Amino acid sequence: MIAVFMETRDGKIKKSSLEALSEAKRRAAELGGQAVAVLVGSGVEGLGSGSFAAGADGVYVLDSPALADYSAQGYALALAEWAAEARPAAVLFAATAMGRDLAPRVAARLGVGLVSDCTGVAVMNGKLEFTRPIYAGKAVLTCSLRSSPQLATLRPNVFPLGEAVPGAGEVVRKDVVVPDGAVKGRVTEVLKEESCEIDVTEAEVIVSGGRGLKGPENFALLRELAALFPRSAVGASRSAVDSGWIGHQHQVGQTGKTVSPSLYFAVGVSGAIQHLAGMSSSKVIVAVNKDPEAPIFKVADYGIVGDLFQVVPLLAQELKKALAE
Repeated sequence: MIAVFMETRDGKIKKSSLEALSEAKRRAAELGGQAVAVLVGSGVEGLGSGSFAAGADGVYVLDSPALADYSAQGYALALAEWAAEARPAAVLFAATAMGRDLAPRVAARLGVGLVSDCTGVAVMNGKLEFTRPIYAGKAVLTCSLRSSPQLATLRPNVFPLGEAVPGAGEVVRKDVVVPDGAVKGRVTEVLKEESCEIDVTEAEVIVSGGRGLKGPENFALLRELAALFPRSAVGASRSAVDSGWIGHQHQVGQTGKTVSPSLYFAVGVSGAIQHLAGMSSSKVIVAVNKDPEAPIFKVADYGIVGDLFQVVPLLAQELKKALAE
């Protein structure tokens, strides 16, 4: 059995978790086992139907009023206790901010290993084998874990979603007791950004800007370009974030977020190795930079050497024409 922690937000299962579940389903079929979804929270049993539609053979619900809001300690306690009892062969997480926070805590409680930010999963000798980039994306490591269950986080937008099919199955509910004092902190307020943009880790198209934008006001150019695509977001290099031009939640790179969109625009981004580590797995990379020697051109599928303040408006104009046809 391969289990997948299903991350939820605003009453819905996140796409990155559905991707992980689809991959679990494929690998479980090779192993002759089942893929199950694990929902943690309070009153989340109704989300089980979405997991079945994504291919889950079963759904486990770990329910407690104390888990209504995300808590690293509470969620780790519930998942570790369930895994120790259910004994799955592997537990997979999406490599989101929550997944990267939660997975190592569960691994520590179980005393097992963890492979993070995986871009590939295969079956070898009856066990899962994981592939992940190392050395800032300069090399790829393939490994398996001797410990059981095997724990791994999977990079969003890398693993294809399975075909959605109407389905139903058994939902096993387990009431979780969270001892007093087990949760050291609690959520008192959730502050959401006013922008309607989705998170860069979930975007299919990302338009990123760097130092070449010269100021925060010029990110409006990128937002206009991004608005032409569905499921798009605006990203940024570390230099732009450190300059205070845009929030840290937009930062792509080794000290920011790792992304794998279908299309990545690098506008005024030089291509420092720290930035490349966060976006080099993008399916198609388009670079716009006035410096023909900029490192970003070494990884770009398409490169435009020119002034971004002239290129980006023309690019947006041509895209509008193409979409209108």
